[in-house]
Amino acid sequence: MNQQKIENPLGYKSIPSLLKGFAIPSIIAMLVSSLYNIVDQIFIGQGVGYRGNAATNVSYPLTTICLAIALLIGIGSASRFSLYLGAGEKEKAKKVIGNGICMMIVFGIIYMILAEIFMVPLLTAFGATPDIMPYAKTYSYIVAAGMPFLIITNGMSNLARADGSPKYSMTCMLIGAVINTILDPIFIFVFNLGVAGAAWATIIGQFFSFLFAILYIRKFKNISLSLKDIRLSPGECLQTASLGMSNSLNQIAITFVQIVLNNSLTYYGALSVYGKEIPLAACGIVMKTNAILLAVIIGISQGSQPIIGFNYGAGQYNRVRETYKLAITANLVVSAIGFILFQFFPYQIISLFGTGEPAYFEFSVRFMRIFLFMVIINGVQLLSSNFFAAIGKPVKGLVLSMTRQVLFLIPFVLILPIFFGLDGILFAGPAADSLAFIITVILIAVEMKKMKQAETLKTETD
Repeated sequence: MNQQKIENPLGYKSIPSLLKGFAIPSIIAMLVSSLYNIVDQIFIGQGVGYRGNAATNVSYPLTTICLAIALLIGIGSASRFSLYLGAGEKEKAKKVIGNGICMMIVFGIIYMILAEIFMVPLLTAFGATPDIMPYAKTYSYIVAAGMPFLIITNGMSNLARADGSPKYSMTCMLIGAVINTILDPIFIFVFNLGVAGAAWATIIGQFFSFLFAILYIRKFKNISLSLKDIRLSPGECLQTASLGMSNSLNQIAITFVQIVLNNSLTYYGALSVYGKEIPLAACGIVMKTNAILLAVIIGISQGSQPIIGFNYGAGQYNRVRETYKLAITANLVVSAIGFILFQFFPYQIISLFGTGEPAYFEFSVRFMRIFLFMVIINGVQLLSSNFFAAIGKPVKGLVLSMTRQVLFLIPFVLILPIFFGLDGILFAGPAADSLAFIITVILIAVEMKKMKQAETLKTETD
């Protein structure tokens, strides 16, 4: 283990330097990933209108489920990989990677087939209205074909980062985003393909990211991986899933939140002056705008994962605590900037996504200001959930990942509108954020105390 510490910079290099080196490429990669939908939304808004934006919002749960699968495998494999490297067990680390790659391929193909077969019932469940359904079907059938590419790219990106190649991880995502951004206006405005053009631009970009991602199979630094190592093991799958579950379920929870929000907004919107479609379109813009902030927070979280996992596996608990504290500090600074933008510049942000009637802008601004009011503390729960996965404690990570979305937000979205109408949905966001933050602080405080005790015991033993 001592030799491993010497060989691997994760065990001795300064924490600020490590976090900067890992987090910045990870942030860029996550931003790029979120831009796929954001760019589509902007160009569709300009070329098709707010009904097109509503269609991409309805379709978005397909992508969040896809990302949930990618996180289940990618984060789970990366966490186990880092822990084994920290403990100096490279053969076990190699086995984890081979199994993880195989899982990505199998799960990606299965998900694509199921999505294509059950597309209409899924879109109906996601909240598509009769006016929105034609746009949603056109967009979703095309995008679903690229889901295996998205799963493999995101999964390999996590593995490359854990292997000490954050820049390669970033490049995987960047290639696809650049291609998507170039093709979007060409397909939508030059060829007049509408939402179909945005969808084709998306999967073409994803395909090229996929090609670059799979090349890393031959480029691992800490292990020597060959094609014969890429095999599926049920036992390995279960262990990987246990560590990736908290992050995955957080994405699944986001999907359910989106579905509940879409259906609640159309129902209570119909009872208001705004109608069904304005709240639906506004929600899509607000959620995807917030996704940019969350991308930065997740990037910080994923950047800290290899550092935390390696040092926890190596028993260097002081470096684990230092990494977490630095990541939280960066998280709060970024969230504060997001709060300022959402509260003081909502109209300018929403205007980027195209035009609409005055009622559309009125509701969208109100939605952004109220629903995202407690965004400054929102990321603490997300980062902490990933922290528990990184140290090999998936149950605590799972509990945290469920607090905001499942335990608080969904019930609030269902209950508060009964008493406050459409406004009740908006106030559900800050209420859930506040309660999730309190639970996170308690669990983290307990875990930090345990680490200090383990550190003291180790010192006395040595």
